[in-house]
Amino acid sequence: MKVPMVDMLAGYPPIKDEIENAVKGVFNKANFILGEEVAKFEKEFAAHNGTKYAIGVANGTDAIRMALIASGVKKGDEVITSPFTFIATSETISQVGAIPVFADIDPVTFNLDPKSVEKKITSKTKAIVPVHLYGMPCDMDAFMALAKKHSLIVIEDTAQAFTGKYKNAAGDWKYLGSIGHCGTFSFFPAKNLGAFGDGGAVTTNDEKIYETLKQLRNHGSKVRYHHEMEGFNSRLDTVQAAVLSVRLKHVEKWTEMRNAVAAKYAAALKGVCVTPVVPANARHSFNYYTLRFDSKAKRDAAQKYLTEQQIANQIYYPIALHLQEAYAHLGGKRGDLPVCDAVMDTVFSLPMYPELSDEQIKVVTDAVKKAV
Repeated sequence: MKVPMVDMLAGYPPIKDEIENAVKGVFNKANFILGEEVAKFEKEFAAHNGTKYAIGVANGTDAIRMALIASGVKKGDEVITSPFTFIATSETISQVGAIPVFADIDPVTFNLDPKSVEKKITSKTKAIVPVHLYGMPCDMDAFMALAKKHSLIVIEDTAQAFTGKYKNAAGDWKYLGSIGHCGTFSFFPAKNLGAFGDGGAVTTNDEKIYETLKQLRNHGSKVRYHHEMEGFNSRLDTVQAAVLSVRLKHVEKWTEMRNAVAAKYAAALKGVCVTPVVPANARHSFNYYTLRFDSKAKRDAAQKYLTEQQIANQIYYPIALHLQEAYAHLGGKRGDLPVCDAVMDTVFSLPMYPELSDEQIKVVTDAVKKAV
């Protein structure tokens, strides 16, 4: 049986009429740039996440870039982040003139390790960008404590973790993206809350950051043709905002469905390989479902076999950022971040979307067991 990594059409029929009515509403008004649907979605998105503000932007990469700028990160500053993520996280740091500094990751969650981060802090450090990888919450209490101790900004990269939650030391559950000074989100179609094209958002409780973000996304302008700063052409498309408002109403249900799929994967693969471990103080959003094997050879064999069986799979990420050619000037090499080096050689991800059937799950897990 052929099993795709993501089935974009599986979840469409139940909400088809809602989506089409929302899109027609935009067409009928022809207000395509920052139409009322954008403001409506921003209000709904902020309310869902428990933040005062949300700003819709063109994509998740712009969300990080503009959050860095609005938070005061400047040329020559150092920003500590994970080497085990998509390059958008680090390239935006470089693009604002700052220097990405890679710390090691936790061997269980694969998220940025606070202890490794603390060792990397210098007088030039301005911010930390923890990435909630695959949908797994980072140890936000630790990062917020570091930020307070060293007067740093925390920008949560929540591209893969919308609807994920973290329970802090006080016992309060918080949505990811609402804990740091800013949260950044991607609405790339394959994300938990996917648009029908590109899109992104930044959340914050800081009014100054919010006002700066509003200017940055619209060429640095508050009033048309008056520019107090240089900015970007990075507005969330009105059609996409209308789509996202519809999908936002269903996303919690979809997250529960993802967690149900994850539980079935874990039960079937117990003792075969290492499946995701979710701490008691975390709610995983399972944008990806990632396995770890005890050797690169086993990982590669499993991936090869699944591919031969037409079962989609992917390595997130085969070359960590500190080893990428784009960052050769930083001098990173194998051995600098040993946990990351080991993890990237031994993980790969299985198909994951809410509508995965029991039959598909069995086909996938049987193939993994046979490969091993």
